[in-house]
Amino acid sequence: MQNKGSDEVETLKTKFLSVWHNVKYSWALKSKTSFSRNSPVFLLGKCYHFKAEDDDGVTETCFEASGEDFVMGNAEAFRRDFASRVWLTYRVELPPLPSSTLTSDCGWGCMLRAGQMMLAQALILHFLGRDWTWSEAMTLQPLDTETWTTTAAKRLVASLEASLQGSPRPSDDGSPPMHQAQAPGCAEEADAHLKEMYHRTLVSWFGDSPLAQLGLHSLVRMGLTMGKQAGDWYGPAVVAHILKKAVEEAMDPGLAGITAYVSQDCTVYNADVIDSHRAPRAGQTSAERSDAPPSPHSDQATSASTLSDSRAVIILIPVRLGGEKTNPDYFNFAKSILSLEYCIGIIGGKPKQACYFVGFQDDSLIYMDPHYCQSFVDVSTSDFPLQSYHCPSPKKMPFSKMDPSCTIGFYSRSAQDYERISQELSKVLQPSAREKYPAFTIVQGHSRDYDLSAGVTPEKREWPFIRDPRRTVTTAGDFVLL
Repeated sequence: MQNKGSDEVETLKTKFLSVWHNVKYSWALKSKTSFSRNSPVFLLGKCYHFKAEDDDGVTETCFEASGEDFVMGNAEAFRRDFASRVWLTYRVELPPLPSSTLTSDCGWGCMLRAGQMMLAQALILHFLGRDWTWSEAMTLQPLDTETWTTTAAKRLVASLEASLQGSPRPSDDGSPPMHQAQAPGCAEEADAHLKEMYHRTLVSWFGDSPLAQLGLHSLVRMGLTMGKQAGDWYGPAVVAHILKKAVEEAMDPGLAGITAYVSQDCTVYNADVIDSHRAPRAGQTSAERSDAPPSPHSDQATSASTLSDSRAVIILIPVRLGGEKTNPDYFNFAKSILSLEYCIGIIGGKPKQACYFVGFQDDSLIYMDPHYCQSFVDVSTSDFPLQSYHCPSPKKMPFSKMDPSCTIGFYSRSAQDYERISQELSKVLQPSAREKYPAFTIVQGHSRDYDLSAGVTPEKREWPFIRDPRRTVTTAGDFVLL
């Protein structure tokens, strides 16, 4: 009897904590984000201008108003593009995380969520292309603190009533179920239908369940092998290696045509990336990839991933853009990187508060914020709601507030594509009068040719920034200060 009472107390504490997280991690979404109509806005390689040719009036526009406020210039196109990016945030009421009793990542999982968002953008480029936008992006409602906290309170009351009455808990998501897409009647409808299937399967890979290929449970499990546990703080360099491991070990045949590469000591080795493009995964042959069964959701995600021996590569580069604070000399570098269409963004943020940088305007970064607590969504159903995986409201932050520790991501479709990318990045990385030291370097050959990890045990070679142990270095966190 005493045990039963203790369980009920723990259940009530969990429910109240859930509501508190909704309040705590929703307040920051209340303020509106203003954009200048006189300056271009860059979003993952695309450039948008908000000022119409005949508009000489107000110089700012906000992005939490109604749709009719976005007709000037191509602000509506920006809004549609931004809202089409996959948004991964804190979630509650999850199945227990590996080696833990935690059922939420609120307060500690923001860097993992930022990493998931960057990985999702790479998969969008891989399967859907940079020009793809979600057909329902413009129907998303603005995020309002009062609305969402009221919903949280109602959910608490319903949960308590259900607990007292012993009745099943109502659905966590108030969104109506998605209807099955109608059979396509023409080529355009067929293409739209196929892309929506890609989109849905892609989101399902990031579901919060133990079976999701790239979900939180999978990432936490990978982190255990690197000394990280659920509830720990994950830095951007560690998350880069966790993402690499998760992609390489994903069993879904749709992900067989893509892998990940993490730079070593702020250096990208061209031959290693080319090898990643060409070599099959360990223990897997091209024949095995071709004969793999279709994805459990549908037969999508196969044409781009299983018909060729060449794999796409997600290139992740952990860097440090300064000492305690980001060096202003790197601001233009960050802008140049985010102006490239094959850039999949930057994960970083403020100290101990991660976010996913996707663009900029003037001297402010545009980012997606994972610090928003939402309920668990069961992605195993064929019509699970997609609305909570897309954010209608961009946020901005001055470059000066950016933490210097971050990981930059790029997507390379083929070895030929990488040759072009490496040439373009080499130009971006050319030292200037202000930027005397590049954020990272690109060199020819393999990393083994430079004897980077001589005398280091194999299990430690996965960690970033390993130098010759005979040299003396000063370290800060996950990084080596040169």
